[in-house]
Amino acid sequence: MTQENDLAAARQRLLEDFGKIVTDTETLLRSLANVSGEKAAEMRNTVGANLEAAKGRLRELQGDAMDKATGAAREADAYVKGNPWTAVGVAAAAGVIIGIMIASNRR
Repeated sequence: MTQENDLAAARQRLLEDFGKIVTDTETLLRSLANVSGEKAAEMRNTVGANLEAAKGRLRELQGDAMDKATGAAREADAYVKGNPWTAVGVAAAAGVIIGIMIASNRR
């Protein structure tokens, strides 16, 4: 379960970083709008095309992440419905452990 959490956290950081890159590229593209010349126009077109491709990929990644999160939530819901007492026991044990940790930190 820890590897899955680490993977999910890494994926989330990647999505955030990718989003920042897209935002920075949009800013760069807007600043290039005032530059004239054939090379500048070519660069704007290339950067614009790459930006649109990156945005599309980001939407795909976000959609995949949402689909996986929804699937995991459904699986967890099905497990809890199928094994309610196990879920209650795990929740109670987690509550006891958290309570002990809080009590030990107060000392």
